[in-house]
Amino acid sequence: MMQVLPIQSCANTKKDQSPGRLIVLTGPSGVGKGTLMRSLLQRHPQLYYSVSVTTRSPRPGEINGKSYYFISRSKFEQLIAEGEFLEWAEFAGNYYGTPRETLLNQVQSGKLVVLEIELEGARQIRTSFPNALSIFILPPSFDELEKRIRGRAQDSEEAIARRLCRAQEELKAADEFDIKIVNDNFETALNEIEAALFK
Repeated sequence: MMQVLPIQSCANTKKDQSPGRLIVLTGPSGVGKGTLMRSLLQRHPQLYYSVSVTTRSPRPGEINGKSYYFISRSKFEQLIAEGEFLEWAEFAGNYYGTPRETLLNQVQSGKLVVLEIELEGARQIRTSFPNALSIFILPPSFDELEKRIRGRAQDSEEAIARRLCRAQEELKAADEFDIKIVNDNFETALNEIEAALFK
């Protein structure tokens, strides 16, 4: 496990500035957290979205540098060795990670910084940033989750099976998080996230 800077390093030096905060959004693959995040950012452009780095291939419509930074496995492993990630994890055969320096600078400057990451990475962030607000997105049912994953028509049967197996384990972790939101009705779920961030 890499060394992570303590939360004190993100303290603000300017007294007239509101403190920044880290918000972690997680949940199983297919639960709709990416769609919720996109809508949240459209409604609240003042939020800073930390773009993750991944070794998986882009899906249709995804843009490098906006959806993710898409890099090779060897490059990702080089960045791990150089300590460039605040957190990283391997999921469904691909690496995912959060760039360290930019995120810390944004929190330090007083921004609300939102991360949409996998469970393992969310746990790493919670350990390093105990003051982060953590939100777990749940599906209305496991059957609905499977329907959504299959409906994307982007994964092989083997990849779908891996995601569903992983999702069963991830759902057991929901109680570890500050807030649980069921994404049954999209607008309701989005409103609940907004209430948690801006109350």
